[in-house]
Amino acid sequence: MADRGVDMLALPKEVKDQLAELDLELSEGDITQKGYEKKRTKLLLPFFIHTPVEAPPPAYDAQAPGPSNASGSTHANAHTQAPPPSSSSRYRDRRSRRPHRSGGTRDDRYRSDIHTEAVQAALAKHKEEKMALPMPTKRRSTYVQSPINNCTPPDSSSSSEDEGALLRQSSVGAGLGAPAPSSLLQPPSLQSPDSWINRSVQGSSTSSSASSASSTLSHGESKPQPQPSQTQAQPQYKPQYQPQYQPQYQPQYQPQYQSQLQPQSQPQHPAIADMLAQARIGLSENSGPPPDVLAAAPQARGSSQVDRPNNPPVVRGMSRGQSRSSMMETADGVPVNSRVSTKIQQLLNTLKRPKRPPLSEFFVDDQEEIVEVPQPDPNTPRPEGRQIIPVKGEPLGVVSNWPPALQAALARWGATQGKSPALTALDITGKSLYTLTYGKLWSRSVKLAYTLLNKLGPKNEQVLKPGDRVALVYPNSDPGMFWVAFYGCLLAEVIPVPIEVPLSRKDAGSSQVGFLLGSCGVTLALTSEICLKGLPKTPTGEILQFKGWPQLKWVVTDSKYLTKPGKDWQPHIPTANTDPAYIEYKASKEGTVMGVAVSKVAMLTHCQALTQACNYCEGETLVNVLDFKKDMGLWHGVLTSVMNRIHTISVPYAVMKACPLSWVQRVHIHKARVALVKCRDLHWAMMAHREQRDTSLASLRMLIVADGANPWSVSSCDAFLNVFQIHGLKPEVICPCATSPEAMTVAIRRPGVPGTPLPARAILSMGGLSHGVIRVNTEDKNSALTVQDVGHVMPGALMCIVKPEGPPQLCKTDEIGEIVVNSRAGGNMYYGLPGVTKNTFEVIPVNALGAPIGEIPFVRSGLLGFVGPGSLIFVVGKNEGLLMVSGRRHNADDLVATALAVEPVKTVYRGRIAVFSVTVFYDERIVVVAEQRPDASEEDSFQWMSRVLQAIDSIHQVGLYCLALVPANTLPKTHLGGIHIFETKQHFLDGNLHPCNILMCPHTCVTNLPKPRQKQPVGVGPASIMVGNLVAGKRIAQAAGRDLGMIEDQDLIRKLRMWPTMMHQFLSEALQWRAQTDPDHCLYVLLNAKGVAVSTATCVQLHKRAEKIAAALTEKGSINTGDNVVLLYPPGIDLIASFYGCLYAGCVPVTVRPPHPQNLAATLPTVRMIIDVSKAACILTTQNLMRILRSKEAAATLNIKTWPTIIDTDDLPRHRPPTIYKPPTAEMIAYLDFSVSTTGMLTGVKISHSAVSALCRSIKLQCELYSSRQIAICLDPYCGLGFVLWCLASVYSGHQSILIPPMELESCLPLWLSTLSQYRIRDTFCSYSVMELCTKGIGTQTEILKARGLNLSCVRSCVVIAEERPRLALTMSFSKLFKDLGLSPRAVSTAFGSRVNLAICMQGTTGPDPSTVYVDMKSLRHDRVRLVERGAPQSLPLMESGKILPGVRVIIVNPETRGPLGDSHLGEIWINSPHSASGYYTIYGEESLQADHFNTKLSFGDPTTLWARTGYLGFVKRTELLDAAGHRHDALFVVGSLDETLELRGLRYHPIDIETSVSRAHRSIAESAVFTWTNLLVVVAELCGSEQDALDLVPLVTNVVLEEHHLIVGVVVIVDPGVIPINSRGEKQRMHLRDSFLADQLDPIYVAYNM
Repeated sequence: MADRGVDMLALPKEVKDQLAELDLELSEGDITQKGYEKKRTKLLLPFFIHTPVEAPPPAYDAQAPGPSNASGSTHANAHTQAPPPSSSSRYRDRRSRRPHRSGGTRDDRYRSDIHTEAVQAALAKHKEEKMALPMPTKRRSTYVQSPINNCTPPDSSSSSEDEGALLRQSSVGAGLGAPAPSSLLQPPSLQSPDSWINRSVQGSSTSSSASSASSTLSHGESKPQPQPSQTQAQPQYKPQYQPQYQPQYQPQYQPQYQSQLQPQSQPQHPAIADMLAQARIGLSENSGPPPDVLAAAPQARGSSQVDRPNNPPVVRGMSRGQSRSSMMETADGVPVNSRVSTKIQQLLNTLKRPKRPPLSEFFVDDQEEIVEVPQPDPNTPRPEGRQIIPVKGEPLGVVSNWPPALQAALARWGATQGKSPALTALDITGKSLYTLTYGKLWSRSVKLAYTLLNKLGPKNEQVLKPGDRVALVYPNSDPGMFWVAFYGCLLAEVIPVPIEVPLSRKDAGSSQVGFLLGSCGVTLALTSEICLKGLPKTPTGEILQFKGWPQLKWVVTDSKYLTKPGKDWQPHIPTANTDPAYIEYKASKEGTVMGVAVSKVAMLTHCQALTQACNYCEGETLVNVLDFKKDMGLWHGVLTSVMNRIHTISVPYAVMKACPLSWVQRVHIHKARVALVKCRDLHWAMMAHREQRDTSLASLRMLIVADGANPWSVSSCDAFLNVFQIHGLKPEVICPCATSPEAMTVAIRRPGVPGTPLPARAILSMGGLSHGVIRVNTEDKNSALTVQDVGHVMPGALMCIVKPEGPPQLCKTDEIGEIVVNSRAGGNMYYGLPGVTKNTFEVIPVNALGAPIGEIPFVRSGLLGFVGPGSLIFVVGKNEGLLMVSGRRHNADDLVATALAVEPVKTVYRGRIAVFSVTVFYDERIVVVAEQRPDASEEDSFQWMSRVLQAIDSIHQVGLYCLALVPANTLPKTHLGGIHIFETKQHFLDGNLHPCNILMCPHTCVTNLPKPRQKQPVGVGPASIMVGNLVAGKRIAQAAGRDLGMIEDQDLIRKLRMWPTMMHQFLSEALQWRAQTDPDHCLYVLLNAKGVAVSTATCVQLHKRAEKIAAALTEKGSINTGDNVVLLYPPGIDLIASFYGCLYAGCVPVTVRPPHPQNLAATLPTVRMIIDVSKAACILTTQNLMRILRSKEAAATLNIKTWPTIIDTDDLPRHRPPTIYKPPTAEMIAYLDFSVSTTGMLTGVKISHSAVSALCRSIKLQCELYSSRQIAICLDPYCGLGFVLWCLASVYSGHQSILIPPMELESCLPLWLSTLSQYRIRDTFCSYSVMELCTKGIGTQTEILKARGLNLSCVRSCVVIAEERPRLALTMSFSKLFKDLGLSPRAVSTAFGSRVNLAICMQGTTGPDPSTVYVDMKSLRHDRVRLVERGAPQSLPLMESGKILPGVRVIIVNPETRGPLGDSHLGEIWINSPHSASGYYTIYGEESLQADHFNTKLSFGDPTTLWARTGYLGFVKRTELLDAAGHRHDALFVVGSLDETLELRGLRYHPIDIETSVSRAHRSIAESAVFTWTNLLVVVAELCGSEQDALDLVPLVTNVVLEEHHLIVGVVVIVDPGVIPINSRGEKQRMHLRDSFLADQLDPIYVAYNM
């Protein structure tokens, strides 16, 4: 620590105060541990004893690599290297028994030791902060490894064509001059199972801790090494739940030069999880009574009656311990029996480490300023040099025998040197297949030119004319045919466009190639006969039309199909001009494939420049391993070689896979002077080196490394030289070069003179590079990048460095920029794309003032670099690999290098890693995707991923957003085996990547979230807020329905005849009156699934049956007045009769949904709980249900002997009761309404007789219900407004109700709609689940229904009964789907009720249509309402919840201060109404809660009125519409339940909004639900696709929630369809889901913990 050797007592007071403030910041998480130590050390520095510091090493070091100086070599200590650690001891033993090999055959051949050491040291830094990362949970069946079909090169490395990935041995670390010892990896010692299990990572089943490695020591240092047995401190506690397995990585990195005198006593570092174990997380929500859970038998969507297992609900007031004694809890409320919750606990511990950089102190709620803009760091390095001066290449010499055009050179060699070999092709085994001489090449090219111009059309009509574009489609294994085709096109003056052979319709990037062919106007393709036969065909034998390709005519160019021209025909060979000679394809970063047109003069000049730079001589031999269709392979191996009569040996990619040493053998056999390779080929040759002892590379004067511009090429070149120097390879022959399709060859190192020192290396600071500045790295070797030069500028060219973004301003000398080149030997344009061409090919650099430096145009090369000493060019990356994160630049290749240095031997394939960035929430986020080996275990993979995160974080100071591993051979490939980055990115964004392992880390890399909102101090009283609203011109948010007058000014007698029930205060009296005055009027009709009326009830039938039930109650049940009676019936008329029977007997009915016979274990406890809570004296039910209650199955669930008296109403007494009870006052309880809220709370409310009367009257007025009317009801009749409409409204108003039990719809989906059509119903009531069933089930069958005569034009109002925000999307899709059946779009509306008041709003028949508004979601989170236009970003459509019922007053209130709010605020909806419930009915009857919810007063404004609190948030808006009285209409908008809102980052979120976003994220998400657990957002998504899609959802869900809601998802849970519990009203039971998740009862497919 910083205070060692400092007398803390002697410190000045201000320093002590600053230290105390620092400690406080650390404890509150405002500063990281690292930042804390840094600041503390700075404060204490003046009071320290200073120690001398070593001088930094020089920046550039020009020592030549060689056997004598092996420090930079990967093989320096080959004999002393131990293998990397392996989790499998069998594997370790096998490796240790293997004999030591010579330096060239090392096992870690792919590693750059320099970089590996840097990574190991970086990982060692994490030793003390052991990351307790919870491993994802995966269902075992989720993923079965796909077999590996493709052949992979030796040691599995299927490498890419531009195998940056394979060789990512970036020499991050020391240059050759600073020796860095290789690390010795010692496997951890084996532990006893007990100590392994008792590792104190807080009870996680699959947590992984960071590497406990100590940092690698530099040369000569020694440090005490912790022994494996002592590295872990003993835990302070023992978790009660022990995981089954826990991954641990514990490789002890030990330096080679280790002091013999190691002290034995080691300091012990307790894991971070141990320390955090004692710090309890205070769970605010667990401090009071725990959240209650659900119980109603939830219905499955689609099959609404399939009940799922669920926990019984907890009654308000009961503690969880009473209802669920089995669930143990730890002191801080974390269930110990829960595997998942312990992991979440761990995740929280991980998240306690603050993010980097710190957020600034403000929040502005505006679109542009949502994002937290990091304040510029004053310590950011800035360029300080002078402005760069353009660098000029040597003049291009004029040689007398240079031809006037390239075709002329071919004509000359064909005529004078006909027998001279031009090209040798190899077969798959690496043996010589054929040799094409210059004579043959010339004659065949002429034949082809003649055929193209004269013999393609019928009757010798000319199909092609000079200047037309022609596609060349030849496989890599057939260079001869390609050469003939290419030169044939040049001689015919048509423009060849070489492309790859298409293999299938689904080729990666196939449609982009089609775009290229289209933009170049290609209609003809040349190919060979063999290739044509191999192309994919349709069943009729025609060549497949490839996706996005234009219609092509295919021409075979084999000799036998060509026509020999007459003696008088000679091809026209003009002097090279500016017409296009050929078009080379290039893929941009966005995946678009464009054609770079190269003019004839540029082609010739480029050949001349290459000849001069490489010093090519006539008759030399060149071995080419590169693709001959483009880039260096084409420029050197096809064009320049012909100009100089060079003999080219072409080694195809397939040969390299089979025999990696083949190119070295060809150099040896043919005594080749020049070889053209990539780093990949150097590696493969080293791998197979042992197989050939007698090869000699002494003949080589130039080994051109085509990708030598890549930073990681240094180690490849050095290692290759080290191995092959004994085979005659000279250090000076290695010539890296830099190229791009637009600028062609930018720079190349000239072959050196033997004995001269090699050019310098640059050792650059990674931090500086990320800011675009060149800084020599002297301190931290771990974050240094060693780059080699790529030689000098090409002859005849002019080069400068400009800023990559914005105007092309010249860079300073110490600044990284894009290389731009002016030369006659470069591309001319993107063919057919003039707009893009201008920005790339016609760039005029400007100086610091913005003035052009000249008039000559430069070409952007796409390469990023700088000019070093001696005008040497250094390249540090490419534009397309540039990742801009938070204003800093990172190179994709560097990140791959770091990932690969984390010993991936057992986990991933080296050559198959893709790094790209995706834009999420206003910044680039880095994604790494790699192919996982089939034999890699889950733990190995997770361990590797965790360590890659740490390494990249340490070395590059950037957080990864996502790391995904996919099964072997599933990433889209380029034609030469490389990973197709753009297609991979597209698959990732589309959710088609199908990973088998994924790790999301949004918490570490998303640092631009808005500042969390601080709540206003309650010092500002509600009165001040109200006055403020009035001053601002805002009206108080209140509204009211029309008056509920008793008798209107009309004839009293007529009124009494129409509304006789007005004189009756009690429903029981109303039914008796109707039975007397209109006995045969049919009140109820019950339909079955076939639409047949199975039972009806007239007024008198209902009355008589109710009397018999009352008699049975008094006789059989010995019931006293006021006792509670449970009604347990299926939906039907029995339920209604029993209700009135209870009223007649003076009992209080309680309707309960019957248990599901197929799922008693889940549904019976709920029934039992309501019976117990309501203290029911007896149960009324049917014979069937009585048998179920007393069955063995029921006995298995609960004690059936304790049921109260059960009365079977199928068997009733014949006589009437002596009297019918009349309550003494209307304030007495009429019935109890029990329901489970969406938060899982079981609540019963008391409804008085006066409330029933007022409610029925209010509905009657609103919906204009009379005796002559018919309504159809498809609702559950057990609670809320559904019960009122089913049982009460018809008896009060006299209308006929057609009852359709919702469960009947399962067997006959069109039942409800066909009933509406058949009975010509004007008003119908349904639930959301019914509407959803119809929309999903028969929405596509409207034509069939129409043909059957189904007509909905009669429907005037279709009201959805709900206690939630209107589901606008569902109601709109229902209206649209059934519009064809005559349904009026104005018909569908919603009602709204709550527990305290069952009916607040209902659309009714008169009044304006429901209005829809669009509100700003950002404002809504701040409890403000800001209306925006439709389609505005972040807008949320909300529909009015129906018209406010007569007699109801509504006011919007601040739930905290209880003061009234203005209409621009979101607040709680409070109600004043004669039909509000009287209070809660619970065992304990919590008076305080009751008074608070049912009889509460405003703190200011109108302190006398008593209000009921609904518990829902909403707002009132005055609309332009007029109501029946001609006043402007006030609309009430319900936003969501207050209990369900999520308080995150100080903002208020509504679960439904996040769920809507999640459900849109991917086609396979059927349904979703969100909840929070200790400030973590948990998203549960139901997967309706195949299980291999499961992991695709994780990044998409994380992205969409971050983008649209500015929240980081903590846990993503993927489950099967139907797991999210839904109640009878179609509402999600989120709290019940949450409890199931924490108790580990969901059986998820996958659980991802976002770090």
